[in-house]
Amino acid sequence: MPAPHRAEGGLLVPVLLILAVLVVATLDATTGPELHISAFMGIAPLVAALRCSYRRTLLVAVVYVACLTYVDLLTVPDWAPASRVVGVFGAFLVGVFALVLCRTRLQREALHARTSLVADTVQRAMLRELPLRAGTLEAYGFYVSAQEGARVGGDIYEAVDTPHGLRLLIGDVQGKGMPAIGAGLEVLASFREAAQYQDSLEGVAGRMEQALTRYNARSAEEGTDERFVTALLLEVRAPGRARILSCGHIPYYLVRDGLVHERSDGEGGLPLGLGGLGREPRRSVLVRPEPGDWAVLCTDGVTEARGGDGRFYPLAERIAAWVELEPADLARTLRADLEHFTGGELKDDATLLVVRRTPAEAAAAAPARPAAA
Repeated sequence: MPAPHRAEGGLLVPVLLILAVLVVATLDATTGPELHISAFMGIAPLVAALRCSYRRTLLVAVVYVACLTYVDLLTVPDWAPASRVVGVFGAFLVGVFALVLCRTRLQREALHARTSLVADTVQRAMLRELPLRAGTLEAYGFYVSAQEGARVGGDIYEAVDTPHGLRLLIGDVQGKGMPAIGAGLEVLASFREAAQYQDSLEGVAGRMEQALTRYNARSAEEGTDERFVTALLLEVRAPGRARILSCGHIPYYLVRDGLVHERSDGEGGLPLGLGGLGREPRRSVLVRPEPGDWAVLCTDGVTEARGGDGRFYPLAERIAAWVELEPADLARTLRADLEHFTGGELKDDATLLVVRRTPAEAAAAAPARPAAA
C-alpha cells in the first residue's frame, strides 16, 4: 500500500506564514501610509493552500484578512471609503480562493491515493512480492520497473510447488514498462496453470507459447504491437536432479564452492511467441546441482545496464565479490550497486533472483562428514 501523502505539511509552514503576515502588517502600521506592502502578503494563504491542511489554510487566511483589514481601515487615513472597501474585499477574495484551492488539492490527492491503492493491489496480484518460496526453494531478489511509479512492467517471475516438482520462471517481455504488462500477464497466468498439469517443462513452455500466440492475435486485430517473451524455466524434482529450459533467455550464474560460473544450459530455444519460426522443438536439459549450490537468474535489464562511461554492468564480478553474503543481503547489495552504477537511470526493466534450497534442505542433502578417529 502506498504511503499516504502528508496533507498537514507540519506546523512549521503555517507558523512561518502567520509570523510573516504579522510582521509585515506591523511594519505597515508603524511606517505610515507611504509604505503599504501588506497587500503583497496575499501569497501567504496561497502557499498554505498548496502545503497545509484545510484547517491550517483557513487559519492563515483568517490572519491575513484580519491584518489587511486592520491596516486598510486604521492605518491609511488618506484612502477614500471606496478604496478601503476594495482593499478589504480583495483580501477576502484571496482568502476564499486559497480555501477553494486547498479543498481542490486535497480532493485530488485523496482520489490519487485511492487510485494508487487499487493499482497497487492489482499489481501485487499479478506479481508476487519477493522473496518467493515454493517447497524447498526460496528466491530472493528485486524487480525495478523502467517506468517510474510502476510496480510491474515487462519482467515476470514466479515459483510454484507442483505435483511434478518445484518449478520456477523468470521472463522478459519485449518492450518495457506498462505497455508490456498485457503480454507478461498472459504468459505468467499460463505458467501458473500449466505448471500444475504439464508433466514436462516442454509442455509448460508449449502452453505458454499458445497463450502468447492468442494474445498476439488479439493485439493484431486491435492494431497494437505483437510481442515475444524470453523465459528461463527451472524444475527440481529430487535433490541433485534439475532441468533447465531456455526460451531465448540470457544465461544464468551458478555459484559453486565460492566460484561463479556462467551457464547457458538449455539455450537454443526461440523466445515465446516465435516458436512457430523454429524447426526444432524446445528441449530441456538435465543438470545435477551439488549440495550448497545456488544460482542467480536475471533479465537483460541487469546485464545490459550501462554506467556513465558506457560500460555494461559487471554482474558476474559483483556476485564473486559478495559471494559470502546471505541471499537477502546479496539481493539488496546488488540492487543498490546497480542503481549507483547507472546513476539511477535504468533504461529497461530489471529483475534478479537469487535462488537456493532452504538451509535445512541443503544441510540434509549434504554428504555426512566422517567422524574423527
